Amino acid sequence: MSRVAYEARSTALLFVDPFNDFLSEGGKVWPFVKDVAEEVGLLENLRRINGAVRDAGVQVVYVPHRRWQPGDYQCWCHPSPSQRKIMDGHHFAKGEWGGEWHPDFTPQRGDVVALEHWGSSGFANTDLDFQLKQRRITHVVIVGLLANTCIEATARYATELGYHVTLVKDATAALKWEAMHAAHELNGPTYAHSIVSTCEFLDALPKA
Repeated sequence: MSRVAYEARSTALLFVDPFNDFLSEGGKVWPFVKDVAEEVGLLENLRRINGAVRDAGVQVVYVPHRRWQPGDYQCWCHPSPSQRKIMDGHHFAKGEWGGEWHPDFTPQRGDVVALEHWGSSGFANTDLDFQLKQRRITHVVIVGLLANTCIEATARYATELGYHVTLVKDATAALKWEAMHAAHELNGPTYAHSIVSTCEFLDALPKA
């Protein structure tokens, strides 16, 4: 894929689901992503990206999953397998530590926090598209969790809406390496305009 020039005024970092349950020791999902996350250097890469995009003046947008509350999904006709897991495991529970932001990735002044998504896509039934269009964003760079669920669904939706989409393959993780391979080697090339490493993305950012 061709090298991309990211302009600060038209680029946004979409930070998907940086919750304690996903990224912190003691989180409910962390044990299942830990092996992949540690091998790709997920946390350090997210820290580097988070700092670099802010220095470059790129808009940071948080794309949070629905924080589970008692009663969620129970009366639904067709909850997805992932939603059933959340319902059973109380992942990202509202008012609990697991549903809070990882301490290294809390929203800062000027950041946008989109409405919570119920399914995998950060765009479906939220204000994410509206928030981006109001800021004249044309390019989105998507990082966070999980590579083959919320990242892929959000990125596919972004492409359908006409955004230029970048995936950062070592700024995400999944439950299995097979899922990472599918997300970046099989599925990603069918919709993403650019699939890069953290180093490649940082090299392409405008200088502060």
